[in-house]
Amino acid sequence: MSGPGSSGRTLGSRLFATYAAASLVPIVGISALLIGGARSDALNTGLLQAKAQAAVIQQMAIGPALRDAHLDGTVRDEALTEDAVRRLGESTQLAVFNASVVHLRVRDESGRVLFTDDGSDESPQAADSPDFRAAVAGTPVASLVEDGVDGTVVRVTQPIIVSTAGRASGVLEVELPYEPIQQNLDASLRSTYGRLAGGLLVLYVVLASISWSTTRRLRQHAAEREHEATHDQLTGLPNRALLRERVRRMTDRGAEPHGALALVDLDRFKDVNDTLGHHAGDVLLEVVARRLQGALRPDDTVARIGGDEFALVLPGVTTADEAQALLARVVDELGADIDLDGTPIRIDASIGVALSPQHGASFAELLRHADAAMYRGKRGTSSVVIYEPGAAEAPTGHGLLMRELATALDRDELVLHYQPQVDLVTGRAVGLEALVRWQHPTRGLLAPLEFLPTLEQSHLVDPFTAWVLRRALADRARWAELGRDVSVAVNVSPRNLTTAGLVETVAELLERTGTPADRLTVEVTESAFGTETEQAGTVLRALDDLGVRVSLDDFGTGYTSLRQLRSLPFAEVKIDRAFVAGVASPDPDADRAVVASVVGLAHGLGCVVVAEGVEDAAAGAWLRAAGCDVAQGYHYARPGPWPDVLGLHADADATAAPRPAGTPSTGSTPSPDSTPSTDSTENQVVAP
Repeated sequence: MSGPGSSGRTLGSRLFATYAAASLVPIVGISALLIGGARSDALNTGLLQAKAQAAVIQQMAIGPALRDAHLDGTVRDEALTEDAVRRLGESTQLAVFNASVVHLRVRDESGRVLFTDDGSDESPQAADSPDFRAAVAGTPVASLVEDGVDGTVVRVTQPIIVSTAGRASGVLEVELPYEPIQQNLDASLRSTYGRLAGGLLVLYVVLASISWSTTRRLRQHAAEREHEATHDQLTGLPNRALLRERVRRMTDRGAEPHGALALVDLDRFKDVNDTLGHHAGDVLLEVVARRLQGALRPDDTVARIGGDEFALVLPGVTTADEAQALLARVVDELGADIDLDGTPIRIDASIGVALSPQHGASFAELLRHADAAMYRGKRGTSSVVIYEPGAAEAPTGHGLLMRELATALDRDELVLHYQPQVDLVTGRAVGLEALVRWQHPTRGLLAPLEFLPTLEQSHLVDPFTAWVLRRALADRARWAELGRDVSVAVNVSPRNLTTAGLVETVAELLERTGTPADRLTVEVTESAFGTETEQAGTVLRALDDLGVRVSLDDFGTGYTSLRQLRSLPFAEVKIDRAFVAGVASPDPDADRAVVASVVGLAHGLGCVVVAEGVEDAAAGAWLRAAGCDVAQGYHYARPGPWPDVLGLHADADATAAPRPAGTPSTGSTPSPDSTPSTDSTENQVVAP
């Protein structure tokens, strides 16, 4: 089984190999260009040397010998005198004899050969060549020529200047041996090639080093991101996403797709958090993770799927007896006491098991059946319970409710009702909170308390939350089409904050529905900041980065510290109905003091304050006077389907945007014994 970073390493190696091969192309191109330039430069240097040598011969030997000769060709039958020929032979004999000159000829301006070192007579056809005409015009020309007898030579056509006027009187043709030039050329090129090869090699090594360093960092980054996306932050165990992949591998193993999926739920884990604190709970979860890994086989997988719930993938297990024997070791390993801050704790767990393929061939089926078996174990005496289809058909209980909830998602039996949130200054509805209901096929419309507690403990939390978000944003898009651009608030479970999947779901749905991010408020309760405080904070900050407003729900009933309230990106604080209900009671002092304190604290942190559960006009009036920004409750409107709540026939001009975060109401904070206001706006709601 490949490790978490295997794909990152493979990708990095491919990137480096591709870069190394691709970088050779410009290196080779540059090499060819530089080598060609070096060869051309060396050859030009050799030709320049040949012209210089021909110029010396013309000045030192030919010019003096022809000082009194007539080379202008005006007299066609006139030739060099015998004395001139003799002087030419004497002056050139040494150069020819030493082989520094292959051939030497003197021509007049018409091209006629007047003198040659070997006594041969050539026709004046050379007069038609560009080199000859250039020499007559006063420009020496050197070029390589293939001589049938002497091989490759350098032929230089050099103007002969014997008059004081400086005009060419004839042309000297000198053929010089190419071999010395070739030797110098080769030596120069070898030196150039060496320097060029060394420089390009250093360049390639530097580029390769940079490429290797970059791809290595990319591999490390990719491996870290892959690990973060597929592993639990606290324990380092695989998370739900990687668990799904491991189960898929187990169920797709060719002709023998046998195995088991077990769910492990710790008993009384909440008691540890409540009595010893969340740090002790985190330590306990880390110990459980290590013990589960130590009790299983190397090929087995231990995953943490949220809270105190773990999952075990056991490939190769074919029978219930095999599963019982293997998980008995798990129970024994977990059963050993652990010391938490000086307090001995015994870890007990309920384990439900589903076998593949007997109890299901897909991840969803196996997870659902293992979950049903686990909760059957919580009601029984056995720590390990194997799923039994017959027992699962019991007419009542947790297992049945779980199966019905899964079916409800598939059959779209869930519905959303909305409750307006009212600006206490203007009396207008500035947002709607989505509240889920279950239209049960036999029991009718069920309130959240009848199914949410069960849902919170199941694997259905993520798809359930995704359904609520999708439906709420789709409804909000329809409102916007009708000219009612209000915001919508959706509650999410603490378990939704254990992975980054919530952020991805929200981002995708916002884009799909065309909803501005600030028109969605995500509400989280204080219970979200338990054992997953750091992870929950990471998810909330990611939502805030998207532009989504984050609301702290039921404030005052949990364990949120002031440090968390200050450091996390809350745009809104909702005061729990337990305090709101008491502000208009016969003995309101204590509740009014709490609410006034929360309002001042939240405003100081830049948060909007929302009061929940406002049941009468007196409570609403006092809250407005206390500086509370927004309220919701039966006094304003009961939850209902969105066409009813939205008020489709209301004036579109009544739409109002939410108050910016941290902007207090215009009312002053009253003393605990203040008399409630009876302003008429407290008794009406203007539909958005």
